[in-house]
Amino acid sequence: MLISYIKAPMPSILKSLRTLSDPVRIRLLLLLGEEELSVAELQEVFGMGQSRISMQLAQLKQAELVEDRRSGKNVMYRLAPALPEEVLSVLKAASKELDEASLDKRALHLILKHRADKTRAYFDELAGKFGKRYVPGRSWKGLAEMLLALMPPMTIADLGAGEGTFTQLLARRAKKVIAIDNSEKMVTFAADLAQRNGLRNVEFRIGDLEDPPIAKESIDLAFFSQSLHHAQHPQRAIDAARRILKPGGRIVILDLKRHNFEEARELYADLWLGFAEVELDTFLRKSGFRGVEVFPVHKEDEAPHFETILAIGEKTL
Repeated sequence: MLISYIKAPMPSILKSLRTLSDPVRIRLLLLLGEEELSVAELQEVFGMGQSRISMQLAQLKQAELVEDRRSGKNVMYRLAPALPEEVLSVLKAASKELDEASLDKRALHLILKHRADKTRAYFDELAGKFGKRYVPGRSWKGLAEMLLALMPPMTIADLGAGEGTFTQLLARRAKKVIAIDNSEKMVTFAADLAQRNGLRNVEFRIGDLEDPPIAKESIDLAFFSQSLHHAQHPQRAIDAARRILKPGGRIVILDLKRHNFEEARELYADLWLGFAEVELDTFLRKSGFRGVEVFPVHKEDEAPHFETILAIGEKTL
């Protein structure tokens, strides 16, 4: 007996291949073949504006290469089923040729990690409420003092220390802090301030982030606080930080998440408009750090709504 069945309609091969002429659309398809994603999540990966991502998705949907569904307030996109073999072959070949494909996959891993991290989501919500309602004795300063008190005595490199605000906070518990900055005036100001405050365990040195004047394997913690985006070559700065760390030492980076506020170049002498989470993850892993974690820690309420991300890693033997 013959069994009849209806196949799902196949998208036009010619239309599909024309749509695949754009590398960004290929990257989108490769990601959506891995996981169902929202526009906001795709923005995280690509570092592009919402309108551009939405336009590319609309073209892919028109070519019947992706489909969408509504999930609460979000629209989720995924690869369409039953794609022609020709399209699948193009995607398979492109995944090996496109340099961005592996980077996209790592970014996807970070996004999925954030999705699953319900504990962090809870504390993000808690942090958002912290300080908005008055509670006697509760403050960010008190919390910071408590955490500093728990920090074991270490030799710390404050890389790109500026006026030395964090340097002085770290010095309260550190065995020693070596603060590096390339501005002679900034170093002089910070050193004078530390001396007036009676800090004897701080040493300020003029130097470059990419070649700090610190002995190899002499530091327990290398710290960049909003300084990496001033480095000409961020990868070299991170490689240099690893060089001065002892085995088992850790690197901590606090920096801006990638943004489009171009005025920052003039206002703050920023060389880089922040970094995507996957960029910091790649920098650290390429340098040889292990146990790498990168995640957002704060978003400003006022425009341009700068976000801060934290990256940490360990130098293993």
